[in-house]
Amino acid sequence: MQAWLLLTAVLCHLAGSAWPRSSLLGEQGLVYGKVGHPGNNRISITETGKLTVKDFLELSSGLYTCTLSYKTIKAETQEETAVKKRYDFMIFGRHTGALRYAAYREPDYTYQMSVRFTTRSCVGGYNDQLFMLLRKILNNLISDLSCHVIEPSYKCHIVKIPEHDLTRELFITFQVNPFAPGWRGACNESVDCEDVTNRNILKARDRIEEFFRSQASIFYRNFSKTVPVMHFVDHSLHVVRTDSCRPGFGKNEGLHSNCASCCVVCSPGTFSPDVDVTCQVCVSVHDYGAKSCP
Repeated sequence: MQAWLLLTAVLCHLAGSAWPRSSLLGEQGLVYGKVGHPGNNRISITETGKLTVKDFLELSSGLYTCTLSYKTIKAETQEETAVKKRYDFMIFGRHTGALRYAAYREPDYTYQMSVRFTTRSCVGGYNDQLFMLLRKILNNLISDLSCHVIEPSYKCHIVKIPEHDLTRELFITFQVNPFAPGWRGACNESVDCEDVTNRNILKARDRIEEFFRSQASIFYRNFSKTVPVMHFVDHSLHVVRTDSCRPGFGKNEGLHSNCASCCVVCSPGTFSPDVDVTCQVCVSVHDYGAKSCP
């Protein structure tokens, strides 16, 4: 509440290809494990025979083989017969005669926001002061979530409101991003921590929305008679979520229709160099998760 009151007070003042070997595999490309015992620190087998991989990375993509061994016994002769079956499946790739599976990760969330403030004039240093103060307050609100405000900007326009005179308003836009300096500290030991960053960015969004709701409430409660020249325009906050995939990942609705909004590691022959949402074609790429085109 102190931050909200501070802004109100200042406003009044301003108004005077080959399948790569997984990093999980041993020297001979095998993973061994027993039920309840990990094959290494990131892989384990459940009691129902499921293979569980923690912090699945793009380098873990490739051909996986499950070998099942058991014995059958004939009731009449008690003769034992050893049976061995092999199941091959791919992660992120295609392989003739093999099943195909995919591991997904949630996209990273960011929020594009815009608000409006009235102002006395489009010329004057008080507009810059308001802009810098607002950015500082918002960053302080969400700093403990490892989130911050990036790409802030504003423009001043003359607006004609029906049944009112011409007014001047500041159109302020900014992005709320979950990767403030030191953000990895919030992930503890998790390598792939989009659950943490996405949860934090949702909290940051809620705090900022509550901040501007309180601005409107304070304005109507304290200035019912005398309206300050500079104030938040009620209902002017607009929030849009934008998704991004980390380098080496992208969305592919055609190939992975069961999770069209998920980020999937780029297959051989494609790459993604930045936080885009698509993998670009590059015929010289032969690995999964390529971040550049050689």
